[in-house]
Amino acid sequence: MSTELRYDMVDQTEVLTGTPNETAVPSPHPKPIDGMGCHAGADQMEAAARAAGKSNILDQYAKDYPQGPHDKPQSMCPAFGSLRVGLRMRRVATMLSGSACCVYGLTFVSHFYGARRSVGYVPFNSESLVTGKLYEDIRDAVHKMADPDKYDAIVITNLCVPTASGVPLRLLPDEIDGVRIIGIDVPGFGIPTHAEAKDVLAGAMLNYARKEIEAGPVAMPSTGKSDRPTVTLLGEMFPADPVMIAAMLDPLGLTIGPTVPCREWRELYSALDCSGVAAIHPFYTAAVREFEAAGRPVFGSGPVGVEGTSGWLDSVANIFAISRDKVANAKNKFLPTIREALSLAQINGTITLSGYEGSELLVARLLIESGANVPYVGTACPKTQWTQIDQEWLESRGTTVKFRASLEDDCAAMEGIKPDLAVGTTPVVQKGKELGIPSLYFTNLISARPLMGPAGAGSLAQVVNAAMGNKERMSTMKSFFAGVGHGDTAGIWEGRPNINPTFRAHQEKKLEKRARAAKAAEMI
Repeated sequence: MSTELRYDMVDQTEVLTGTPNETAVPSPHPKPIDGMGCHAGADQMEAAARAAGKSNILDQYAKDYPQGPHDKPQSMCPAFGSLRVGLRMRRVATMLSGSACCVYGLTFVSHFYGARRSVGYVPFNSESLVTGKLYEDIRDAVHKMADPDKYDAIVITNLCVPTASGVPLRLLPDEIDGVRIIGIDVPGFGIPTHAEAKDVLAGAMLNYARKEIEAGPVAMPSTGKSDRPTVTLLGEMFPADPVMIAAMLDPLGLTIGPTVPCREWRELYSALDCSGVAAIHPFYTAAVREFEAAGRPVFGSGPVGVEGTSGWLDSVANIFAISRDKVANAKNKFLPTIREALSLAQINGTITLSGYEGSELLVARLLIESGANVPYVGTACPKTQWTQIDQEWLESRGTTVKFRASLEDDCAAMEGIKPDLAVGTTPVVQKGKELGIPSLYFTNLISARPLMGPAGAGSLAQVVNAAMGNKERMSTMKSFFAGVGHGDTAGIWEGRPNINPTFRAHQEKKLEKRARAAKAAEMI
């Protein structure tokens, strides 16, 4: 008797071999096309998605979020953006449909950034993906979760593989027992950055809410309805900024509405019921489209620094036809305070700035008005009509503004300029420290501070000046770690590291080919 531990008799099962049925009638509902899995390249995944019926969605994404001359900006998985928007909303459940590894990573990073609720997951395998069973599993999961006592809405998100395989979230019911069902596709090969993925969900929610408003009366926001005309704020901001903007709008007879992305469903109604929209973050293309469909005017930039605040108040006055006297009163009330705050918090040094949040141009303006020299600003977000004011202002002061900036662009600027401080993403900060350049992480240390009005004036000076004061310390650290290797030879070796010249030559050829292709695309 064999001592082998067995759990089934699969090896003893007879394998049946048949002959193809040449006369079989094709199914009127073809099976979804296999998306080839996460290992497939972006081009192959996109081709599979288009073949599976996702062309309309991908064409809209290409229009809303145009790619740059390079492959794509180096950002975290774009779905993190839409996931973060959903997790911040009260009475909204979020579900992911994607590879288990992707779902794990997104869930981990969402909780790392403070999410306090679970993320739903609909698992799949090759069979359920190709046969269409995954869609049925998603539909069943949505029906099971749709509890009106707990939720106002459920968001289900297709990641790369389900999108490439054509999983049709559009076929889900619009609502179940009064719970709204919102299905979106957020593939890495269609959405360039996680910042723009926020717009995907925000736009989908605004679209749903706008149709509800058109259909009949909707619930009043829990905060009530203002008796003044309201300005909806577009873009995630430091909590103090909306309060500051409200104070600056008060002399004009205006007040702020909700900030989009919103924190609860009823805020969407209030956001659409505004008299104007301030595109503080200028990349919310889908959201702007919904506001324009509702007949709401949109204007760009933001009240940062003296000149930024003055120009922004003028834009508000033009949108709302406010008298010059009221605008002058608002300026007289706030501009001297901002000017004084800036004079007491001067920054003396050269700074390169890059990020993927969407507020990079506003931060650069505030740094320049604080006295800093900012020769380069890179943003992973695209150029839109709402970036024009800030771009022209920065360029008039000698700043090079790079939209759809890549990591290579940001690092090249830092290495060429050799600033007193580099503000950027994690890999930029890492590279800066390797070069002995003081560096700050944009997301955690810069965007987590007030920027608007008097509260924003001078808010950056303390952290920026403190970082620039670390120049000597960075030089000491660089000298201390000298000789520990670099790249794939990093570390302390007892002997020589095992270097494979053949592999290196092969990789160099691949990199050169990729660089030539990117250059050719840029020329086109």
